[in-house]
Amino acid sequence: MTRGRSTIAIVRSIPSAADVSRRLYASQTTSVAAKSLKEKLVEIIPSKVEEVKYVRTTYGSKPLGSVTVDMAYGGMRGIKGLIWEGSVLDPEEGIRFRGYTIPECQKLLPAAEDGAEPLPEGLFWLLMTGEVPSATEVKGLSAEWAARSSIPAHVIDILDRCPNTLHPMSQLALAVNALQHESKFAKAYAQGVHRNSYWEYIFEDTMDLIAKLPLVAARIYRNVYKDGTVGEIDPKLDWGANYAKLLGYSDKNFIDLMRLYLTIHSDHEGGNVSAHTAHLVGSALSDPYYCYAASMNGLAGPLHGLANQEVLRWVLKMQKDVGLQPTDEQVKEYIWKTLKGGQVVPGYGHAVLRKTDPRYTCQREFALKHLPNDPLFKLVSQLYNIVPAVLTEHGKTKNPWPNVDAHSGVLLQHYGLVEEDYYTVMFGVSRSLGALAGVVWDRILGLPIERPKSLSTQDVRNMFEKK
Repeated sequence: MTRGRSTIAIVRSIPSAADVSRRLYASQTTSVAAKSLKEKLVEIIPSKVEEVKYVRTTYGSKPLGSVTVDMAYGGMRGIKGLIWEGSVLDPEEGIRFRGYTIPECQKLLPAAEDGAEPLPEGLFWLLMTGEVPSATEVKGLSAEWAARSSIPAHVIDILDRCPNTLHPMSQLALAVNALQHESKFAKAYAQGVHRNSYWEYIFEDTMDLIAKLPLVAARIYRNVYKDGTVGEIDPKLDWGANYAKLLGYSDKNFIDLMRLYLTIHSDHEGGNVSAHTAHLVGSALSDPYYCYAASMNGLAGPLHGLANQEVLRWVLKMQKDVGLQPTDEQVKEYIWKTLKGGQVVPGYGHAVLRKTDPRYTCQREFALKHLPNDPLFKLVSQLYNIVPAVLTEHGKTKNPWPNVDAHSGVLLQHYGLVEEDYYTVMFGVSRSLGALAGVVWDRILGLPIERPKSLSTQDVRNMFEKK
């Protein structure tokens, strides 16, 4: 199989364990003449570029919708002003990855031989190409990521020098910025590479960065919460299994949960803070390391990636206050107490969705299968049956149904990953798949720097009051 010069340079610079995974990758793909992800992209790019040209030529002057003053003051919510190829959020059906719902992805995407949940590599392939990959293609991608996974010594040193009081998300952004030293796009741009080739170097950086995240994220976890000892990438394992084992977990069900978690948190169309930040920073031709580090600083916010921690802490406090086996009436009283105290019920409601988040549903199904008698899960199930009716009666919530954050923390707690401040790092590892796939496609399509027009409050008044 033909490999680009930049890929060959990566392989030559990695240690012997990665050489083993490279040979495994080559044997898996060559034996059945399977295409690598990059080769598949090269194959489909011309037709996609032509489609975009057609849409712009045919519909370029057509309005996508109207923008109101409330939208401008309300966080641009509802404004249609961004192209994002990987996923679209439907208010009724939830997220669709390249047109496929989460249940469809669970059914169609390849799973590990020892698991039942889809592999994140398959979801990344789908996000990048719009095609459901074969098991052989996914195995090849797993092996290629293992081959690219080594971390430079200076990044290891930076992480090991961080005080364990520095928030894990701060450490993640710090490490990714330090990895920028390895950017192939930054070096190629400095040498004057033609803009038509930008995407190839962005793709190489994306593959390198995603491959290194399990080691980076696991090192943060082991340094902050454990003894600082970190294992090595196993070239025979998939991305999610390697991440789980690097964290120190070997339970088969937890590994499958990790695969599911990394898959369903990967993308949520382009308007959320982390994905949009990666797109915005990338529009300035910043490389994927800069894009991803910036997006993680957005994900760290309480209104974005920290939401699952808030849910878990609220549920744990409820459990402490009402006991391990509360009655439905006690749970209802606690919910009303929260609302009357001027607080929201965390994990319920969504800016776009108008039904139960499918990401919540698939986690609930996992729990019903693997931990039906877990006390915390039983409490979460009570909330699922009680909260929507209370919120409907309360009358101030458009969508009273649970979102993804209402469930994920409970599953992690069950398997012993109880360090809540680390949860957003796991979310961030997953979000790399969607955010960086979007950055690659931004460069494939040659999208320009993002620069919306802004107005002052006086400008708005003048528009409607000045005669």
